[in-house]
Amino acid sequence: MSQNSADLPWKVRLFASLFSSTFKLMIRRTDGSINRRLLNFLDYKTSPSPNKPIDGVITTDFTIDEARNLWFRVYTPVPRNSTSGSEVNVPVIFYFHGSGFICMAANSKLFDGFCYRLARLLPAVIISVNYRLAPEHRCPCQYEDGFDAIRFIDKSYLEILPSHANLKHSFVAGDSAGGNLAHHMALKASKSELSSIRLTGVIAIQPFFGGEERTGSEIKLSRDPFVPMDTTDWMWRSFLPEGSNRDHPVSNVFGPNSADISELKLPAVLVIIGGLDPLQDWQKRYYEGLKKSGKEVYLVDYVNAFHSFYLFPCLPEFPLLIDHVKEFMQGQMST
Repeated sequence: MSQNSADLPWKVRLFASLFSSTFKLMIRRTDGSINRRLLNFLDYKTSPSPNKPIDGVITTDFTIDEARNLWFRVYTPVPRNSTSGSEVNVPVIFYFHGSGFICMAANSKLFDGFCYRLARLLPAVIISVNYRLAPEHRCPCQYEDGFDAIRFIDKSYLEILPSHANLKHSFVAGDSAGGNLAHHMALKASKSELSSIRLTGVIAIQPFFGGEERTGSEIKLSRDPFVPMDTTDWMWRSFLPEGSNRDHPVSNVFGPNSADISELKLPAVLVIIGGLDPLQDWQKRYYEGLKKSGKEVYLVDYVNAFHSFYLFPCLPEFPLLIDHVKEFMQGQMST
């Protein structure tokens, strides 16, 4: 994982070791398919808690399309500092989970726990979207699912969200593959008519971008347990449309096949990267590409953070992440 991996908590080291060996040897088949049954068995799922707060947060699930397994979980922090039972101006975050577009779900324990912490600590109403997975469902299914969820809430929010959720202070966020989705959701929103939702910002946590070129960080950290180069190559092959390479515009967003976005009105973007993440060079290019396109963008670099560090609240970078996200959100909501 890193030269200083021995300094990490033993639970983190154990998880990284088990994840790497299990994924390569048991889940990823040599023919490019996934052992979905085994993966689902190992991916512990959680249930919503609509009537009893857990750590100060209530959760409720809503289904949009059973045929697509398209649904979302709403995390509502219990109102605080109010005798009337309401809290004003609580922002809303549309959240998309990571895992390379090919595994996990909105109710996977790791991401469920992360969304609980975001809802409680920011605080914010979190809408975690469950989208279809590759290779059974290739691009653009994931982007269609994501924006369908946003449009559904735009029309039906009164029946779904608490009264103190402020859709005029909405953010789209995600980690890894979810960070990629967050970027493309913002692009779609800039070209669409949303009546109730006003996107205020994009929060891209170690977003999953790539291209045909091999970057320095990919080569240097090619044996990373979470996103080694051979695994990310396989993820792109499983996800991208048949016949495409990694320079497809959804992966290499400022590459040779990308469209000019300088005329699009995008909200401000916060890009969070880690110095031990093999994908960091692509994330830096994303930041630079947004700057060159004239967009408001901020970069936070945690030099000792590996890919997926945010799933482990015991790490020192986790409270820093919360502080940086909170600062970014408050800055955008004040403008």
